[in-house]
Amino acid sequence: MDWNKLIQPDLILEGSVLCLTPDVLQQHQIKGLVLDVDETLVPFNVTEASPDLQQWVAQTREAAQMWLVSNNMSDTRIGSIARSLNLPYICGAVKPSRRKLRQALAAMNLPVEHVAMVGDRLFTDMLAGNRLGMFTILVEPFVTPGAAVRSHPIRNFEVLLSQFIGMSLPAQKQTLKK
Repeated sequence: MDWNKLIQPDLILEGSVLCLTPDVLQQHQIKGLVLDVDETLVPFNVTEASPDLQQWVAQTREAAQMWLVSNNMSDTRIGSIARSLNLPYICGAVKPSRRKLRQALAAMNLPVEHVAMVGDRLFTDMLAGNRLGMFTILVEPFVTPGAAVRSHPIRNFEVLLSQFIGMSLPAQKQTLKK
């Protein structure tokens, strides 16, 4: 099993999901997005979308279908965020399991190669998307204002482990897979 290929994103964004533009989606022929929620769209303790995120969803909706798929078990919290964005959602996904991602893919009725998994974690979001043959996009995590200086121990561990197995994670916009 080549872990390098399983966790390597197709695209790494230098910033948050807000840097993912319709032009980037069109360039990679992406017509659907499966979006992680916690720290991909909102900080972990937030219960609704920011105005900037709402605007991003409104613009992106013209280029791609979107589903929220979260490992978070709180239907109340994830549902509140989904309603503030007017998007369908699935919680309790247990990524890197593929089962809930397949539900979102089936609802979008798009070929898997035209759907991107967007998230901030290598061993959940990227691994799950790559296992299904989706285009994978790694974004920088959103954190609560004032907590931006806090460490991300799990993400830091993922980056160290990925480097140990020979994978590179340059922080720039680029296509990494051939």
